[in-house]
Amino acid sequence: MTTLDLTMAAVVGALFAIGFYLMLQRSLMRIVLGFLLLGHGTNLLLLVAGGPPGEPPLVPGDAGPTADVADPLPQAMALTSIVITFGLTAFLVALAYRSWLLSGHDEVRDDVEDRRIGGFGDREEERP
Repeated sequence: MTTLDLTMAAVVGALFAIGFYLMLQRSLMRIVLGFLLLGHGTNLLLLVAGGPPGEPPLVPGDAGPTADVADPLPQAMALTSIVITFGLTAFLVALAYRSWLLSGHDEVRDDVEDRRIGGFGDREEERP
């Protein structure tokens, strides 16, 4: 494992960690930013997993197979991930904007019903 591999692993890990941390916040814009960081971390992970760059995957007809041909699959998966991330980000921004218009803030409220249902397990443990 080279220094570049360790650096890329640390960067991908940091992007995932910060993205998950932001998605656990109560602000909708922080959730959107966390989702964006997760998308970028996924793209970087796919490209790193593809291995080192090699020759173009298109080999002329008279040339024999070479071992240094680049794998086009990780690049195609990263492109697909970029498109999916863009679509979901646009949807999440639209939801956050609509929530801002209706409530005047971007904080997610506590759901009283969820809190009530979550308290049933605590009551059963207290009984002898």
